[in-house]
Amino acid sequence: MSEIIPKRVEDSMVETVHLVRPTHLNSAGRLFGGVLMQWIDEAAGIVAKRHCMSNITTASVDNLRFIRGAYQNDMVVIRAKMTYTGHTSMEIRVDTYVEDPTGMRRPINRAYFTVVALDENDRPKEVPRLIVESETEKAEWEGALKRRENRLMRKEEGF
Repeated sequence: MSEIIPKRVEDSMVETVHLVRPTHLNSAGRLFGGVLMQWIDEAAGIVAKRHCMSNITTASVDNLRFIRGAYQNDMVVIRAKMTYTGHTSMEIRVDTYVEDPTGMRRPINRAYFTVVALDENDRPKEVPRLIVESETEKAEWEGALKRRENRLMRKEEGF
């Protein structure tokens, strides 16, 4: 059996950019939440796949916050990074911004995804340990532990 090599946060970090087109808009003229959900789920999935180098599945999305809207021709920047790893699960933080022509970014969304690594039989498999180095990464890890505890409590309570 091969050794699972730990990875750093930056080893799997992702940044994607999307231009909001007319087909992405809801009836109010803003970026449709479902389109944004697809974009951020894809970014989280890429981070997870890079980290565990296997197939994955999204288990849950926590703390999905829509801070403000995005509109036609806005440039939407999505940054995703690993914040925590368990035995078979990973937590990924996804921040979304609208970037103006000067490069200034305004936050429009934040979410935390729990993703599970899968083996060739679609069963959960062990993931590489996450190496946390900076104070920010350590704070994210601690926050992830609290979010994990809350998820388990909600599951136990049936919601």
